[in-house]
Amino acid sequence: MAHSILVVDDEKLIVKGIKFSLEQDGMQVDTAYDGEEALELAKKNNYDLIILDVMLPKIEGTIVCQMIREFSPVPVVMVTAKGDDLDKIMGLEYGADDYITKPFNILELKARIKAILRRSSLSKPTTAVVNNLTLRDISIDLQSRRVVVRGKEIYLTAKEYDLLEFFMSNIGNVYTREQLLAELWGSENAGDVRTVDVHVRRLREKVEENPSDPKYICTKWRVGYYFR
Repeated sequence: MAHSILVVDDEKLIVKGIKFSLEQDGMQVDTAYDGEEALELAKKNNYDLIILDVMLPKIEGTIVCQMIREFSPVPVVMVTAKGDDLDKIMGLEYGADDYITKPFNILELKARIKAILRRSSLSKPTTAVVNNLTLRDISIDLQSRRVVVRGKEIYLTAKEYDLLEFFMSNIGNVYTREQLLAELWGSENAGDVRTVDVHVRRLREKVEENPSDPKYICTKWRVGYYFR
């Protein structure tokens, strides 16, 4: 089946261009022009990915993303103004999986979308020899992408899950931020390494008993991160 995408931006020409380009690739595209409309559509439909501008009428994009995260794990790509680092970080803090800055090349946006869909919780999983991965108090189901920590199921965004599965599949190996960025976000997204820091911090808040003193996702000083 064709992937279903929601494109949200108050600039109608941008929406029209993205919609046309994605439809040329066989995707099904819905559009919205303000935060309220976007939230309503996200509640009604099971999208594979949402492209969400930060600056929106009625409800701003970061708040829309935060509200979507209350009921859906759908991957979200935030669209920010060029060079506005605060918007990028805020988008990630509120649950976005990736971001792209205006003006952007449509080919870059499509590459980001395809990379996320390949790793998305809404993509059909491939057949795996191992269906479950359990380490101490953390257990993940590789087929359903469900995560249980200390006997309680927790909610992770698509990118947070990818990060946790990668760490748990590579116990003790230390990875730099650049390596994690390339591995999980793809070579087509050579973005800011702070993206990794934000996701690691959010993941720790969900799986660690004391995020300020992590027992699982640890930092190797001046090098990177590893799973202990």
